[in-house]
Amino acid sequence: MEPIVDVVIPTYKPQQKYFDLLRMLAEQTVAVNRIIVMNTEEKYYEALTYGNKAVKCYRNVEVYHISKREFDHGNTRNKAVRKSKAPYFVCITQDAVPADEHLIENLIRPLEREDVAVSYGRQLPEADCMPIERFTREFNYPEESCIKGRDDIDRLGIKTFFCSNACAAYKRDVFEERGGFIRHTIFNEDMIYAAGAVLAGWKIAYAADAQVYHSHNYSWKEYFHRNVDLGVSQADHPEIFAQIKSESEGIRLVKMTAQWLKENGYGNQIPLLIWNSGWKYLGYQIGKHYQKLPRGFVRKCSMNRSYFRG
Repeated sequence: MEPIVDVVIPTYKPQQKYFDLLRMLAEQTVAVNRIIVMNTEEKYYEALTYGNKAVKCYRNVEVYHISKREFDHGNTRNKAVRKSKAPYFVCITQDAVPADEHLIENLIRPLEREDVAVSYGRQLPEADCMPIERFTREFNYPEESCIKGRDDIDRLGIKTFFCSNACAAYKRDVFEERGGFIRHTIFNEDMIYAAGAVLAGWKIAYAADAQVYHSHNYSWKEYFHRNVDLGVSQADHPEIFAQIKSESEGIRLVKMTAQWLKENGYGNQIPLLIWNSGWKYLGYQIGKHYQKLPRGFVRKCSMNRSYFRG
């Protein structure tokens, strides 16, 4: 009997990749039962889809609109999951496009293990991906699959908890048992959930054969803002992150990226790597210590300023 799988997609100002995503979801070897779209700001969704007949072809798509003020990385996804009754659900972002028709099949296969709570897929660089980001994708999403659990913390450190719901599948019963994603968070709801599951004795699967095209060519400002939010999320959850430092993993990434750039003829990109890494580190440190800094200053530094309202 084929498993029943729903897909959750949060959207905000969706572009053409959203249609590419829907098209590929319709071609999966394991059929998608329902696609639950939680869209932020109806006007942007309507601007993209108005008069587009292709949208009507996907009869299993349900769209729910919320305001930007209502959006929260964790709670918005929780609301979508509550609309689903499927034993498995997949979270995927609007700009992550399945590489083939086996994504859902390969993503949920690790969930057949009784001890696995969540499985996340491999994110491949897109055609326009810059060299630094291309290596970062390879660093975070290697060719080999793996299963990570509490016993791996000493060996893997912060990487034990790494999980991205840009493309991830969840067991619904475990998700409900764990209380779902944290209700209010600036960022990192996927890793916070994964860490809680690992510390409770569950395992996290990385399915390298479940592949999507998903990458970003961020500017130094975007890296800065994003890492402020990363630091804030870790400061808000010392029960997970206080005992495991992530700086060493960041330093290792920078060193390995520089070596890769040099060996592959991109040595001229090393100054850019150093520049971006400096801003990432500064942002991370501001976020980690945001509670000691003026709230207005932190808001200006954040990518998600609404998190600090009130």
